Amino acid sequence: MTIRSFSSPANHGAALRSTTRSLLAVHARAMLRRLCLVGAVAGAALGTGGAVHAQSAADPAADLGPLTQRWLDDAMSRNPSSALPLRMEVSVGSLDSRLRLAPCARVEPYLPVGARLWGRTRLGLRCVEGATAWNVFLPVTIKAFGPAWVLTNNVAPGAVLTANDATEAEVDWAADASPVMANPDLWVGQTAARQLVAGQAVRQAMVRAPLLFKAGAQVKVVAQGPGYAVSSAGQALTAGSFGQTVRVRMENGRIVSGTVNDSGTVDVTL
Repeated sequence: MTIRSFSSPANHGAALRSTTRSLLAVHARAMLRRLCLVGAVAGAALGTGGAVHAQSAADPAADLGPLTQRWLDDAMSRNPSSALPLRMEVSVGSLDSRLRLAPCARVEPYLPVGARLWGRTRLGLRCVEGATAWNVFLPVTIKAFGPAWVLTNNVAPGAVLTANDATEAEVDWAADASPVMANPDLWVGQTAARQLVAGQAVRQAMVRAPLLFKAGAQVKVVAQGPGYAVSSAGQALTAGSFGQTVRVRMENGRIVSGTVNDSGTVDVTL
């Protein structure tokens, strides 16, 4: 089942929270009713009195909605936010039809370790109050459509990206783990970290700062301390880009580490 929701300009956490919360509550309620019925029938077939237990136990669907809402509120509060509007689309999969679960008076939703509410993920559901404990995982796909820059042509590795290399379009931000670079100032003038293909949205992992010097080049080194700064020359042991930490061999043979500034000078703090 797929539900689409159109959000107004708001942070990513709020948009995702409102859409995911309502979807999971409705879908999981229906699924739990089905699971409890299946469990009751299976229990009766085994002579365990499961059907009686299911009738006398509290309806798990009654607790699932509020529990899911509280859990999602807490989980979404820890999500990074975005100032851009995102159109959320959540698709909830189904459990394996071969599963036979025992009746449960209370079901607890949770996010498995290592998972997050973004892209292809899963939501855990576990019985915390029932004759037989069980734990299952529900597949969930969360898409977040928003403005981005899409390449209009292929870009070779190391080539400098210009504003003419991409056009603005709506893409699924959650389709890849690497963040979308929606602001062109973040990628124009950067170099391609690998072969880029037309149709790809520009993402953080696809670009890097241009090289200011190569390994073996002579570079200026400025060593700074409390109230003083000393300039000297050295040989770069690695290539350097703005903001990168590099190692430099000084004229006396000593090796120091420093940060490359926007002019290509290596700043060393003593």
